[in-house]
Amino acid sequence: MVLREWCTTTFDFQGFRIVRYLGIVRGVTVRSRSALGQIGASVQQIFGGNITLYTELCETARQEAFDLMMTHASQVGANAIIGVRYDANDVTDGVTEVLTYGTAVVIEPVSQG
Repeated sequence: MVLREWCTTTFDFQGFRIVRYLGIVRGVTVRSRSALGQIGASVQQIFGGNITLYTELCETARQEAFDLMMTHASQVGANAIIGVRYDANDVTDGVTEVLTYGTAVVIEPVSQG
């Protein structure tokens, strides 16, 4: 299983070398807020500030996409992911796709010899 600490937005890990590239891995989720959630968020908009209902929705979607990417990486035999990125797109009004992607790799410590 790929461990969370072995995911990075950079393209290497200090003290480790990449021994195999396994290709692109991704996780995608499509989310919408319920009608009740929309009403609650509208009330929060009236008062301004952080709209916690939307923040929670975004965090949940990002975490789900990330977890799916981690699963995909494990399925291809990776122990790390480099170049991790997030992307989000509106599918339709009130429905958003969140995508997480990166390059699955196998890393090993650089020998100190």
